[in-house]
Amino acid sequence: MTAAETKLSFPQDFLWGVAAAAYQIEGAVDVDGRGRSIWDEFCERPAAVVGGETGAVATDHYHRYREDVALMRELGVDSYRLSVSWPRVQPTGSGAVNEAGLDFYERLVDELCAAGIKPAVTLFHWDLPQVLQDAGGWLNRDTAQRLAEYADIVGRRLGDRVHMWMPLNEPVVHTLYGHALGVHAPGLELGFGALQAAHHQLLGHGLSVQALRAAGCDNIGIASNHAPVHAASESEADTEAADIYDHIVNWTFADPVLRGSYPAEELAAILQGPVDEDLRVISQPLDWFGINYYEPTVIAAPTSDDGSTGVLEVDLPPGMPFQPVALEGYERTDFGWPIVPAGLREIVSIFADRYGDALPPIYVTESGASFHDPDPDGDGRVRDDKRIGYHRDHLAALGQAMDDGVDVRGYFVWSIMDNFEWAAGYRERFGLVHVDYETLTRTPKDSYYWYRDLIAAQRAGG
Repeated sequence: MTAAETKLSFPQDFLWGVAAAAYQIEGAVDVDGRGRSIWDEFCERPAAVVGGETGAVATDHYHRYREDVALMRELGVDSYRLSVSWPRVQPTGSGAVNEAGLDFYERLVDELCAAGIKPAVTLFHWDLPQVLQDAGGWLNRDTAQRLAEYADIVGRRLGDRVHMWMPLNEPVVHTLYGHALGVHAPGLELGFGALQAAHHQLLGHGLSVQALRAAGCDNIGIASNHAPVHAASESEADTEAADIYDHIVNWTFADPVLRGSYPAEELAAILQGPVDEDLRVISQPLDWFGINYYEPTVIAAPTSDDGSTGVLEVDLPPGMPFQPVALEGYERTDFGWPIVPAGLREIVSIFADRYGDALPPIYVTESGASFHDPDPDGDGRVRDDKRIGYHRDHLAALGQAMDDGVDVRGYFVWSIMDNFEWAAGYRERFGLVHVDYETLTRTPKDSYYWYRDLIAAQRAGG
């Protein structure tokens, strides 16, 4: 399918990007003074990651970043959303800077700028230094201050060249999977007790916004995972369960940032510390708000004690007041996620309606799909028509929201290349570029060339 056949039309200043994260691509976990992260520790737990796989090598981006930037330059993207590895910059999460680690990001940013690609930097994409975890991690209020100090270090070194800043990536996922359910690092199973970790991440975000601005940085936002939530039926029980879930996974992570309050008094009441004072810090004005979108969720009232849903990557523990149920009638990615482009239009529209003038411009900071792509064929092609369809249809839905008046400024494809997909290991492939994990050879997929042609066509006026 050619770019012309997509029937997409976006403003000339719309930002086209790709994204990745440090632990998922860099490798080199014991190189040049990098400290250990919670993901290094988690991957060593028996059965924690599919196949016992780790990010120790990943795609070896640490040594191959020039090759990867060259691929992005040929792709023609405006921006690359990367994350800085906190333990590479501060091996213990505080104190002395590891200059060799910070130098790597300076080289990477300079390479991007030389290629005409705007760096978009995420400071915390889940790889907390293990030393901080040993001191309590995000359950320890002090970690929020440590994030701000780290933000100051990176901001002062790179702020003159970085186009966009995100202190946090997907605090809801790090809270739910890492602290409530235990299937991501740090592997805690706290249930609703994980909300304290959520609060401290948000506090760290606010403090980091302050630190970045003090360091002379601008164009600051957040990359936050959000999706529409629907009740499984019109029954009062299902509607109430869906409302509870919506409050927890969406508005607990957006309202504090955009309204300076939690969506329910019951949530704020269980948190420790000076919550009202913290909320004034958390709600620092942002230049934009990033939404990561993958799939909507359908929620029912709990019907059994085992929490079995077949929807999340892990079953919920017994006693939860809601239960995700399968969304039927849609094609699925090979990760098992329903493909619902209309959900992207819906969630950005919900944000516009909910926050009104308090909502800054939106960027879609992640959207993508895993398909178990074949290896390159005899012609060197990786044929991934389903991924092309995914992005074409999601962009079409996003364009409809923009036609409705929602202020969306850009779209970042997750991800530039196949990589380590957290607890799912290397089976799931989201990339526009195929990676042979034995040789680390990069091969652009058909979706890469489709995205390249789409960007070129949009710049030429559609």
